[in-house]
Amino acid sequence: MRLAELEVSRQDAVVIARLVGEVDMSNADELRGALAAAMPTDAAAMVLDLTRVDYLDSAGIRMLYQLTEDLQARRRKIQAVIPSASTVADVLRLAGVAEYVGAVETVDEAIALVQDD
Repeated sequence: MRLAELEVSRQDAVVIARLVGEVDMSNADELRGALAAAMPTDAAAMVLDLTRVDYLDSAGIRMLYQLTEDLQARRRKIQAVIPSASTVADVLRLAGVAEYVGAVETVDEAIALVQDD
């Protein structure tokens, strides 16, 4: 059984990537590769929905920082969806991820932000 599932969809030039489950050292590198591969050259931004992530350890935090750096190096935007009531919200806030990536409550809000820039 996989710890996390990745669901990818697209709305115009925005890739919407939803992680579901647990992200830890056993799958963080694989997920980062899958997320990077899900970003086609004609997409301008990624909305990373972490609403349904139940667990995230330091490898998952590192993955989020590295993914953000990778996308920014490719001149792509990234916006995270981390609802304040989500299981991992406090961990991501304390680790500075919410501030570094930019965190909002909903996917719609994230899409609006990346499309406005």
